[in-house]
Amino acid sequence: MATILLTGGTGFIGARTLRYALEKGYHVRASVRSEQKGETLRKSLASFGNKLETVLVPDILAAGAYDEAVKGVTYAVHIASPLPSGSVDDDLEALIIQPAITGTVEMLRSCAKESSVKRVVITSSTVAIHPFTVMIGLESAGDKVYTSEDRAPDVQPPFPATFAAYVQSKIASLRAAEEWMVENKPSFDMITIHPSFVGGINDTAKRAADLLEGTNPFFLAPVLGKEVSKSVGANIANVVDVGDVAKAHIEALDERVQGNQAFLLTNKGGDVAWNDAKAVVAKYYPHAVGKQLPNDGNIEPHFFVNMDIEKTEKTFVCEHAEEGLL
Repeated sequence: MATILLTGGTGFIGARTLRYALEKGYHVRASVRSEQKGETLRKSLASFGNKLETVLVPDILAAGAYDEAVKGVTYAVHIASPLPSGSVDDDLEALIIQPAITGTVEMLRSCAKESSVKRVVITSSTVAIHPFTVMIGLESAGDKVYTSEDRAPDVQPPFPATFAAYVQSKIASLRAAEEWMVENKPSFDMITIHPSFVGGINDTAKRAADLLEGTNPFFLAPVLGKEVSKSVGANIANVVDVGDVAKAHIEALDERVQGNQAFLLTNKGGDVAWNDAKAVVAKYYPHAVGKQLPNDGNIEPHFFVNMDIEKTEKTFVCEHAEEGLL
């Protein structure tokens, strides 16, 4: 089976993607920033034996950071990316945006030096598809249906929140990757995966409190009895399960999937609401309602962005129906 170089394997999406790749029989070389993280990763996935190896890449922003890691691999799956951090008083360009661009471009440069690489899959986001102003409700999307060919305009500083800088990091790193591919014409092709708000099983969780990190609180707020009225996450009803995102990353390596294209990983929009979680809990976990789970929370208001996911469904559901991607 082919070898995959996978970055970000200790994160939310990366951990689930790593496990899925191993389950599919791939040999995975997971990059880690420290030997301690590598040991922890190997121990947690010890049941896969020698299918998993780790490689130390302490500085993913360094020139040639992945040169050694990429040797002999057939595919690279680049998931690692800076998350929203710091405050609006920090230099968010240096803290979030430039690292996202540099990390992505350095991966492509390293892959171009290794003739064995056939395809690079990069994790982007739907925030790089539709305007930020639409996402936060300052501008109506109207009847516009966004496709994988759309690209969001830049979010101009000063940034009102660190999340805005994160959005710009996705917009800028996607543009940099696409421009690099056109200018350098490498022997490999590239696929970009664009998830919307991702929730689901957190393979990195060690404690119950860990389940409330990242985007999962938006999914769980109604179940946990939380009232949420103003939040970027809560305001958007475009969602996807982390398991589906993981599958898309690995199924995209199939030679039957044409390269140099993008895929939206989301619901269409308007067909799910955050508060639907309460009905699910009441149906499947009635014994927990009113005890462990208040199940009386509410998220209002919510709106959605219309997404054309026909290509995603055709590629990953029709051709690989047994996987049940979406």
